[in-house]
Amino acid sequence: MSDSPRPAALSFSEFEPLSAAAWQARIARDLKGADPADLRWETPEGLTLEPFYHREALAALGNVPAPQVRAVRRAAPNSWRNLPTLLVPAGTDGRAAIDHAARALQGGADGAHFDLSEPEHFDVGYLAATLPLEQGVWGFTVCRQPEEFTLRLVDAALDRPLRGFLRYAPGSNSSPDDYALLVHGLRRCVQLTRHLPEFFPLAVNGQFFNSRGATAVQELAYTLNTAAVFLDNIPADDLDLDVTAIAAALHVHVGIGPSYFVEMAKLRALRRLWATLLHAFGVRPEVAATLRIHATTSSWTQTTLDPHTNMLRVTTEAMSAVLGGADSVSVTPYDSLYAAPNEFSSRIARNVPVILREEAYLDRVADPAAGSYFIETLTDQLAREAWALFQQTEAAGGLLVARGKVYESIRLATMEQFRRIATGEQVIVGTNRFQNLKEQFSFDPKKLLRSRQFDSTRAAYPSEVLRLATAMHFIRKELKKKKAAVVLLGTDTIQQIYDSFVRLLPAEQRPAMSEVPARGDLSLLFSTPEEATLMSARPEQFQQFADFVRNRPDDSEDDGEQLQHEAPVLLACDLPTMQDAVRYFGFKEFTVSGYSTDDVLARLQGR
Repeated sequence: MSDSPRPAALSFSEFEPLSAAAWQARIARDLKGADPADLRWETPEGLTLEPFYHREALAALGNVPAPQVRAVRRAAPNSWRNLPTLLVPAGTDGRAAIDHAARALQGGADGAHFDLSEPEHFDVGYLAATLPLEQGVWGFTVCRQPEEFTLRLVDAALDRPLRGFLRYAPGSNSSPDDYALLVHGLRRCVQLTRHLPEFFPLAVNGQFFNSRGATAVQELAYTLNTAAVFLDNIPADDLDLDVTAIAAALHVHVGIGPSYFVEMAKLRALRRLWATLLHAFGVRPEVAATLRIHATTSSWTQTTLDPHTNMLRVTTEAMSAVLGGADSVSVTPYDSLYAAPNEFSSRIARNVPVILREEAYLDRVADPAAGSYFIETLTDQLAREAWALFQQTEAAGGLLVARGKVYESIRLATMEQFRRIATGEQVIVGTNRFQNLKEQFSFDPKKLLRSRQFDSTRAAYPSEVLRLATAMHFIRKELKKKKAAVVLLGTDTIQQIYDSFVRLLPAEQRPAMSEVPARGDLSLLFSTPEEATLMSARPEQFQQFADFVRNRPDDSEDDGEQLQHEAPVLLACDLPTMQDAVRYFGFKEFTVSGYSTDDVLARLQGR
């Protein structure tokens, strides 16, 4: 405002200003002949980051970017919201989750995000009677009939000013463009909530890409490609839904990983690119300024090994989300991969944002990263690279047409991450470095590997599944069980096992692989009471093998779970049948010269 007092310019006249060249000369002198270029480092996105940044970096951007402001309740303090995600399983009406949300409000939460397995059974009447809908922020993920759920929700809220979002996600393996199956239903959701300017019924699911290992550039670009599909296909003139109405109803879900500065810059780049995208569609700038971003700590980086390290990961992830400008944050409980929801881990997860707000005061500044030479440069780099990839995908026909190429590019990025993890270039604390070799699992590895809910798409999976399978193998060996098991380790994992193993040996003792499996082959661990054998198989071989083995009447392992229709991670049956099946379906044995698989596994487990 024109009558606001202007701050006095800071001046440190006793210090002479130094140029970037002067700093570089000092760095070269301190390095005593070493090349300063060696201090640069490359991100997985291919960006080159300098060892230091100077105010001249802002000049290279053209001008100093304006600070970014959150969309929702931007004038109020505490403008970002702490929204725990509460799972509502099938066969329940959600009352237990609603009661949990009520307790969470007393413990520092600002609302909740309900993930509904059966939205038609969720008791919205109890929700409206129990929770202060007009005061908190409330999110809902539904897997079907979003328009029917929205109608029930709006009716239950009556005239209260509901704030929050709806996300339609048909299933855990659904594509973010599967909304196309229900365009008319989503249009109805927009119509039903037009009187609620702070409720966003259309979700752009960027978290889908993040949870599958996409780089920050890929996540940004493909999120924009998904939004472009919404803006192209959902407007309907006959329903008075133009592109501006659709843009105003959109919000974005993102996953946040542990790369602290990159994730912070990613969110800042997203706001910048969102304005560019909407401008291209002819939408007014003030609509772009209302973008709501919901950030969830990444499932991609969660681990089952040394799981308390997940508490530390989600802390840096939540900080990146808050400092990057997210409007709401969900922190995942540290034991969510293997344990049922419980009060202890839920409380810890809920308290991470509470501490960031109440003790670290991260709600007091609108854009803490504004003006940082490094963060502003990184934001600009991510935005430029992501926009170029977005345009490339649009030129190929957009996300719906180029979906196969998009998924293949993400697969290649994940395989590169798996390789770096296997070789130790990328560290996962407690999994591939600094392991607790005496760790005692608080869960049954066998049951976890057989569980339908076990997430096998994560970065740590190829490393930890070997550890889990090895633990199960040694238990089986010690107990001399008369059954055998085959554990699916993943694609191309044998090479990663070999790389991890040889790193533990002196250079002169490093053996060669007897046979390199074909690219794309599945890696398997065949475990008997006497020994373990690493094997590889083509996907169709393993599928046929799995179909045969799981139809055996004794394939139960006493856990009472039904097997999936797709090939499961763990298969077990009597030893003669398993041995015959492995031979019949032509699995290839993998050996390391001079070492048995038991030797390899024991060395990797620190035995």
